[in-house]
Amino acid sequence: MAEYTFYTNPMSRGQIARWALHEVAADYDQVLVDWTAKPAEFLAANPMGKVPTIVHHSDEGDKVVTEAAAICHYLAEMSPEAGLLPHDDEMADYFRWLFFAAGPVEQAISAKSLGFDPVDPRQQGMVGFGSFERTVNTLERHLAGGDFVCGERFTMADVYVGSTVDWGLNFGILPPNVAFVAYVERLRERDAYREAKAIDNELIERMKK
Repeated sequence: MAEYTFYTNPMSRGQIARWALHEVAADYDQVLVDWTAKPAEFLAANPMGKVPTIVHHSDEGDKVVTEAAAICHYLAEMSPEAGLLPHDDEMADYFRWLFFAAGPVEQAISAKSLGFDPVDPRQQGMVGFGSFERTVNTLERHLAGGDFVCGERFTMADVYVGSTVDWGLNFGILPPNVAFVAYVERLRERDAYREAKAIDNELIERMKK
């Protein structure tokens, strides 16, 4: 048995988790989840029926991890030799922007995609992202200050933040400003990114046939 079981669908946030798995050179078996016929063992692991979900077959027993940001950090913790955890002086940026992407950025992109644009200050105060423009500008300002989330060194936070920016650019949700485009171009040069994308792209092509 592989160390991890990876439940995914290539047309999902599972692409984020696959990239993370490849960054740590994880030994994993994939289980492709059909939206209309979800495996019983998958639903037992994650009753929400959401992908990605990983099951870590550890010496202490099976550990289930859901939510793409959590999966990314968990994999970095379980494979410290990969060097993707933050150093002490990087922890503030690492956790701030990992959760900023998982919270405000994710919400802002989803809201914009669904046509929800809170303009009333009371509405903006109720939603976690305030406004799309404020969220995007905040992320842009940070990424313009260095090559990666934590400055000059790639960490696991870049897998999640980078996937979010990459997706937003591909679908025209995020503006193609210099900071975002340059950041994504750097990420696309990584071997693990290319390996993971090649697998998911092939799976997507098969689904089209």
